[in-house]
Amino acid sequence: MPRLRSLLFVPGDRPDRMEKALALGADVLILDLEDSVSPAAKPEARAAVAAFLRRPRTATLYVRVNPLDSGLIDDDLAAVLPAGPDGLLLPKAEGAASLAALDARLSGDIAILPIATETPAAIFSLGSYGGVTSRLAGLTWGAEDLPAAIGAATSREADGSYTAPYQLARSLTLFGAHAAGVLAIETVYPDFRDLDGLAAYAARARRDGFTGMMAIHPAQVPVINAAFTPSAAEIEHARQVVALFDANPGAGALALDGKMVDAPHLKSAKRLLAGV
Repeated sequence: MPRLRSLLFVPGDRPDRMEKALALGADVLILDLEDSVSPAAKPEARAAVAAFLRRPRTATLYVRVNPLDSGLIDDDLAAVLPAGPDGLLLPKAEGAASLAALDARLSGDIAILPIATETPAAIFSLGSYGGVTSRLAGLTWGAEDLPAAIGAATSREADGSYTAPYQLARSLTLFGAHAAGVLAIETVYPDFRDLDGLAAYAARARRDGFTGMMAIHPAQVPVINAAFTPSAAEIEHARQVVALFDANPGAGALALDGKMVDAPHLKSAKRLLAGV
């Protein structure tokens, strides 16, 4: 599976931006057919995305299709599937049923990344994604559609932090992804001019167990990549942990640099090294 540190949205009706995005260093480009494309422009966007997908592949390319109940997804799939996207970003997913419904329409090696918190019903199905299909690449979430769906004024406090309901949605996405054995992808940071704020936000996401993050602006990509790339010191420490337990088979807890390390530390070290 390719790394999914940074996933950059690109409007599907802007082939010029798709071309420029190839050089930005994002792990995944998300060619968007949903929110960034007006209803009138969707046919043009489908054609542009399909044409872009048919070019020699130099990046991992996902397509954000329209929701299953939108009346638009059949046309999306008819346009883009013959061109072989690497994956599909599914908005307004509602657990196992949505995942299975999209999976049944696909053939070949196409990943699915659900946006798993955009409806009230979705919140109650975040633990249901495991064991449905091997196409599931991860889970991500959003804090824009859900407040609109329930009539909330905002998802954020005055300082930009999430209010309690959306902290819950974020946490359940994180645990739902890990319960399903897939990657947990943090949602976007809307203020694309605030790169210091983004760096702090991405660092918290990695600290909490997210493995990557979506981006809405090219300037965000290097900041996100840096946040989700282990440092040389982290890699060396992980190697030392693994080597220590390899040298002491059967040990439950050991000392490293004056601190105790045990099975959870070994598991974390192996996970970090597996992603390098």
